[in-house]
Amino acid sequence: MVGIGYRKDFAEEFLQSNILDPSFIEVAPENWIGIGGFWKKQFLKVLEKYPLFTHGLSLSIGSPDELDFDFLRKVKVFLNETNSKIYSEHLSYAKCDNAHLYDLLPIPFTYDAVKHVSKRIKTVQDLLERKIAIEIVSYYTPIAPELKEIEFINMILEEADCELLLDVNNVYVNSFNHQYDAKAFIDQLPMGRVSYIHMAGHEKVSDTLIIDTHGEAIIDPVYDLFEYTMHQLKRDVPVLLERDFNIPELQELQIEINRLSAIKQSALKIKDYATV
Repeated sequence: MVGIGYRKDFAEEFLQSNILDPSFIEVAPENWIGIGGFWKKQFLKVLEKYPLFTHGLSLSIGSPDELDFDFLRKVKVFLNETNSKIYSEHLSYAKCDNAHLYDLLPIPFTYDAVKHVSKRIKTVQDLLERKIAIEIVSYYTPIAPELKEIEFINMILEEADCELLLDVNNVYVNSFNHQYDAKAFIDQLPMGRVSYIHMAGHEKVSDTLIIDTHGEAIIDPVYDLFEYTMHQLKRDVPVLLERDFNIPELQELQIEINRLSAIKQSALKIKDYATV
């Protein structure tokens, strides 16, 4: 299964043509909760054709603020009403002192942060009555680290008993910016917890800095890392192609979907994939 992030930019063409043919779509719940009128009708039409996966933006799992339980209850209703297959979120924070920062900021790699985040993830899972998948995010500077990034991630996954959204592009971006071996990083992740994979493009702004943008095509080294990941994973999980802006012609997106599907098929050496 290879899906696409559903965007209003191409919603009309998406419904009226067969150019783009993903296995599923993904949306951010907060962008669609309570929506009505024309866009609700469009969304329901799409849900008649495609399974839904969700990827949140504003849970702010690492925030010092109390969890927004009213928001979480709305998410739960949305997930149930749309029969969403997966709810995923970022291992980051997006608000502080009740101020929304409109960015996904890194959590300090500390023991206290592990306990704080793990407790919040368990609370969210209990309320939603499902496990959630937490995404490895891109970051540009570590903040007072007591742990290595891989140690921080693995401790949270174990203590929270949650699933992992493995964003392969983010691993590549972080490995470039912080000068570590991306494949060695992949080797240390608990592959049994991976329930979802994201693939995207980025922008190289200098010889020492890559910015995770989701606005460009996937480059060959990221495809190579994806292939390596699939060999390590040894099983099929849903994969999402992310393209948040600078949307190309739908044919170009389908070419990327086809390449991701071909890599999965080759790595797993099977023709038909089990659905998740």
